[in-house]
Amino acid sequence: YADIAGTVETSLYGFKHPSHYDGLLKPVRQLRKQLIIDDWDWISRIMASLALKNTTQSIITSKLSAYARKNKTRTALWEYDNIHRSLYLLRFIDEPPLRRNVQLALNRGESYNKLRRAAAFANFGKLRFKTEHEQQIWQECSRLITNCIIYYNATILSNLLAHRTSIGDLEGVAQLKKISLVAWQHINSHGRYEFTKAQDVIDMQAILQELLKKSLKEKLVV
Repeated sequence: YADIAGTVETSLYGFKHPSHYDGLLKPVRQLRKQLIIDDWDWISRIMASLALKNTTQSIITSKLSAYARKNKTRTALWEYDNIHRSLYLLRFIDEPPLRRNVQLALNRGESYNKLRRAAAFANFGKLRFKTEHEQQIWQECSRLITNCIIYYNATILSNLLAHRTSIGDLEGVAQLKKISLVAWQHINSHGRYEFTKAQDVIDMQAILQELLKKSLKEKLVV
């Protein structure tokens, strides 16, 4: 997406020879439709298995990768994928709403990665492990903490949204919908952690009441 022009130059395919197309957008080559037609039964079976969840993408990929490079089914699937990829690229160029949605999704992914890096700040973000197993534990722990923060944010925002909806505060509802779940400015990630057997349950209602009081005071000031 950063270099859509370069992507189109290498990933756009057409049902006709490139010489048949006028304008700035031209396909790299003509699609080999007969490959797809000849192997359509196998392609349909693979798609049906995935749709019915009888198998997974990883299993299909591993099996196809084990075949020779010139395997008929794999080549046909590549060609079939070229059709969908070309159609998607054309839609991406032609439809501003699609580009905006893609950009939003990319921004969400980048925000999540920033939160994970913030949660994994131990040792100043440097890996200090000797084995791959320890590295995997470090990665999974940072992912767990990140998901806990997102769940904590979602719980607070959901309750605040329900409260403001019940009192008809449309402006407040609109403001809450703009708040990201991956915000962490309110999280003290450098405090002291204590792990005990007797776990204290977090009083979410008390937290919500405090937030409601704060938002009410801000409105009164304005």
